[in-house]
Order: sequence, then C-alpha cells, then structure tokens
Amino acid sequence: MDLTLGFRLTLFLAFVSLSAILAQDTGTAKILVDGTKRVAEIDDNFICATIDWWPRDKCDYNQCPWGNTSVINLDLSHPLLAKAIQAFNHLRIRIGGSLQDQVVYNVGNLRYPCHPFRKMKDGLFGFSKGCLYMRRWDELNHFFSKTGAIVTFGLNALYGRHKLKGNAWGGDWDSSNARSLMKYSISKGYQIDSWEFGNELTGNGVGASVGAELYGKDLIKLKSFMNSLYKKSKLKPSLIAPGGFYDQEWFAKLLQVSGSNVVNLVTHHIYNLGAGDDPSLVKKIMDPSYLSKISETFNSLHQTIQHNGPWASAWVGESGGAYNSGGRHVSDSFMDSFWYLDQLGMASKFNTKAYCRQTLVGGNYGLLNTTTFVPRPDYYSALLWHRLMGKGVLAVNAGDSPHLRSYAHCSKGRAGITLLLINFSNQTRFIINVENLMNANLPANGRKIQSQNSVVHSLKKTVAWVGIKASDGPLYREEFHLTPKDGNLQSETSVLNGVPLVLTDHGEIPKLAPVLNNVHSPLHIAPYSISFIVLPNFDAPACA
Repeated sequence: MDLTLGFRLTLFLAFVSLSAILAQDTGTAKILVDGTKRVAEIDDNFICATIDWWPRDKCDYNQCPWGNTSVINLDLSHPLLAKAIQAFNHLRIRIGGSLQDQVVYNVGNLRYPCHPFRKMKDGLFGFSKGCLYMRRWDELNHFFSKTGAIVTFGLNALYGRHKLKGNAWGGDWDSSNARSLMKYSISKGYQIDSWEFGNELTGNGVGASVGAELYGKDLIKLKSFMNSLYKKSKLKPSLIAPGGFYDQEWFAKLLQVSGSNVVNLVTHHIYNLGAGDDPSLVKKIMDPSYLSKISETFNSLHQTIQHNGPWASAWVGESGGAYNSGGRHVSDSFMDSFWYLDQLGMASKFNTKAYCRQTLVGGNYGLLNTTTFVPRPDYYSALLWHRLMGKGVLAVNAGDSPHLRSYAHCSKGRAGITLLLINFSNQTRFIINVENLMNANLPANGRKIQSQNSVVHSLKKTVAWVGIKASDGPLYREEFHLTPKDGNLQSETSVLNGVPLVLTDHGEIPKLAPVLNNVHSPLHIAPYSISFIVLPNFDAPACA
C-alpha cells in the first residue's frame, strides 16, 4: 500500500472512531461498595454446567441443534472438551435433563429392558426409556476424574411408578435401580459429589409430575440408603432435590414432609426468557427491567427455605435463558451474556450456592459449539466469573441509572474486591467513580447520572475507594472489558480488552489478561459492554 494512502486511511479510521465516541452520551455514576459485611455467600465452585440426555434427533422449531452431545454419545476423547473443563480448575457438572426420569441403569436386577433412546409417539417427551450402560458410566467417570470435574448426577424418580391422568404419576418409587448404581459407583471409587432426585416433576410438572408429599417420603428413603451405602466412605455425597420449576406451596410441602437434614440442596430451574423462537427474545435480554422480574422467584425461594428447611441451601439446577434448546443466533451470541451474567449476580445476592448453565455443550445455549466444541461468548463470561468473583457477596449501590447493573464480590483467592458492571445502554458511555462506604460521607443512594457538562468536574475528583490499609505506592486496578466483535451483539466472538477471544494456534483456551490502570485514572464502561474490575487494594474487612 502507498504510504501516503495508508496514512490517510489510518487518519480516516481514527476520525470515524473519534466521531463515534463523540456521538455517544457520557454519564458519570458513583458506585458505593460496603466492604464491612457480607450480604450473602456462594460456593467456590458456583459456576456449573449441565450435560443433558437429549439424542441427536431432539428437534425444535425445524432445527436439530444437539448433535452428539448427549451423556450417552458425547465424544469424551475430543481434546478441546477436556481443555474447556480443565480451564476452570474443577468445573461443577450436573448430569441431568428432561429424559433423566426415563433412564434405566444397566446394573443389578432391572424391571425394564435396557435399550437406547428412540423416538416414540406416546413416550414422555416423545422418546422411549433409555439405557445407561456401565461401560459408558465408566468412561464418563474416568473423564471426570481426568478433568477434575465435580459431578452431580440426576436420578430417575419415576422408576417403578405409573401414570395416573394428565401429567400426574403415582405409586411407589422403586429405589432398586438407583441403589444398584450407587453400589457400583462406590465399588469403583467414583467420586460423585451429589445425587439429585428427579427432573421437573414439581408442581404441575413438565411432562410428568409427582405430589410433594409422595416426593418427600421418597427422599427420606433415598437419604436413608445413601447414608447406609456411604457409611464407610470418606466421601459423603449431598442429596439434591427437587430439580424443578419453583412452586412455593409445593416446595414448602416437600421440605416439611422430608424433614430436617434430608435435603441438603434445593434446586430450581429458570427459563425466564420464554421460548427459543420468541420474536421478543432479543428485546427481553437487553431490557434490565424485564430481567429484574426473576428476583421475585429468588427471594421467594430464599424465604421458603428459611421458613421450612433452614438446614438446606439453594441452587439454580438448570438455566438456559430460553427453553426448547435456546434461541438460534441469540443464545449462542455475545448478547446472551447480558442476561447470563446479570442472573449470576442476582442469584448470588440471594445466597444461591451454585448455578448450573444449560448446557456445557448441546443446543443453541451450549457454552461450547455443538460440533467443534469451540467456546462461545458465554463460556468466557463464565470463566471470568469463576476466576474473579469470590464467595463473599457485598452490598453495592450504583445510583439511579436503569441501564447500569453492578455487582460486588470479594475477589477470589486474593485481597480486595471485584466488580461486575453491565452496561445495557446502546449509547451511554459511563465514567465510574468507585467509593468505599467506610470513607464516604455521601448519601447511601449515590449520585444521579450527571450531565455532559459535569463530566470534567467529576474526573478531577479523587477516587475514594481505598481504605486506611492502602499503601503509599502506585495503586492499580485490573480491568476486563468484554465487547462484541465488530460491535455486533449477535456475534459469536467476544472481544476482551480489544482482543478477540479465539483459540490459540495450538488449540488452547486463550489467556484472559487484564489491562492495568492507575486507580486515579477515569474508569470507562463502553455502551453495550460488560466489565469485571478488580480492585486489589480496596479495604473490605468482610473479605479478610
């Protein structure tokens, strides 16, 4: 290229970029963080992903996006699958889904033939019963051991029951097949972190339902033989239930019937964005007021557990945003991280201990591409959360902007705090002033978003987030800014600090490196962006 032409092109692009920035609105927001106490706490392994049972002929909306991603046919030898899990250094994985209550384990004395899933018109969800062969169970457990996964397995809660009318199922649960699987697993030394009972059988159910009283009695039976089987084992798996959509009366009854210390973890499912083909799916994801509605469910479940089973903790056992395999070109795009990370932050504030994303791979909502296993944008969002957001959840106030979401946690494995900032605005660039409540002499409700004329004055103010323990040396913050490639919200590539997140030439997960900035420099949050901000010197006694 001619040097003069090249210079002119560079100058033109710089001008266009500057014009785009100047065309944006600029607002300032003060974020006030209280590091004196934890308002909630999550587990170290809060991030969880599911592996489902759906075979490749599971189809929705004239598409079949599952391929070979089922528990029974997933390619465990694919190097990228192992690398994607190992990057988390112990990823929590839940094996379960709609077909789990039709899975027969090929061990012990079976009541039913053990054959692969097949399409069946009158079958639950249009499929027959399916078989988990022990050679496959061996393969799965060897893979989980190699990758350091923390495993939850969802048991068949309809085994031995019969259909009544409508969705209702009755009769006694036959525990023999589950007991045989546990015995086999113990004999092999397989490390199952928790056993979950049933999938979406709560309330009116999805496809099938079981009454809360019957369900609760089954849990007592299950916990009893779990205690017996694991009596001599160092590992004491947790019992998880009910793995369904929240119904206040049903969940309360379940805890009351099962009684003290039977259920360790109460799981519920969330698909608050509606169907995967909903024409308003994009609008819902980018509307923070819509996303906030699910907080009512989190709060109600928290209260139900406190009143009826305070010995238990809450999990989101399955959440994919949009149901029926997710939304094509939406659930697999950068845009999806807006609801996903917002819901992770929201769930944390209600003492949710773990959050299982539907799925690790499979459907449009998989964290990994169905055929290539290449990570999608939500994979990197989950990985950043896992590496940066610690157990302690802190109170944070971001003022009055409806488009700026903020969450604060103790940093993971180090001093200080980490902020998650989500900018839902398509044109407002925020300049953030972070303050420590210990030092602030301002009202707790923060400052309203300021006008363009006050921005210069705002930048001159000292950033007052450092407490009395701060050193006299240079103070830096670490910034991880996520934006979509080419500014396209439906891009399947995330950009971190200006660099596209793609596999290395050797097929490795890329390093997620921050940019370092002096804490007294302005903190910018671009429109339609997501940022993790690590403040290592923030004085937060609750994080000590």
